[in-house]
Amino acid sequence: MSGSNLLGQTPSQTVGPFFAYGLTPQQYGYDWASIAAADMADQATEGERITFEGQVLDGAGQPVTDALIEIWQADGAGSYAAAPGRNTRFTGFGRCGTGVLGDGFFRFTTIKPAAPSKAEAPHLNIIVTMRGLLMHAFTRAYFEGDTRNDADPVMAQVPPERRATLLARQTAPGTWRLDIHMQGDAETVFFDL
Repeated sequence: MSGSNLLGQTPSQTVGPFFAYGLTPQQYGYDWASIAAADMADQATEGERITFEGQVLDGAGQPVTDALIEIWQADGAGSYAAAPGRNTRFTGFGRCGTGVLGDGFFRFTTIKPAAPSKAEAPHLNIIVTMRGLLMHAFTRAYFEGDTRNDADPVMAQVPPERRATLLARQTAPGTWRLDIHMQGDAETVFFDL
């Protein structure tokens, strides 16, 4: 038997389990540095602090405990990280693995974004990486009750009966929840980029 046949699987041979703890090692108790965390805003960061949370669920409604959720967002003034004059304490990018909190949960501490332009509604851009996905899945979270949601150019392309899959609901003061359903009747709307 050759030496290469004695080695275990590598990230190029399987999908899923490597992403969550490989890209968020500190959340999983490893000593390696993470370039992005789930706690995106400290007490000194300008803007309304919120918790954004949910579960990743498979087609049978079972929790996915090895997914990685990334969010990228504007700050409380509607600026993304590359914009001049932006809130420099806030990167607008975070990662959270679903194997830390149990039952496929993710939780971010962040700033409620403002609309990045007059044409858009406030939203979070979300990337899901998990077992069985050869490509990332892209979606968004809008905030339920915002009057700009239906006029948002991305939301306007989603059939009205599917828009609820993109709406984060306020479950407590300062806490917003969106469950991400990968398949099934309640499947989240995903976008091609």
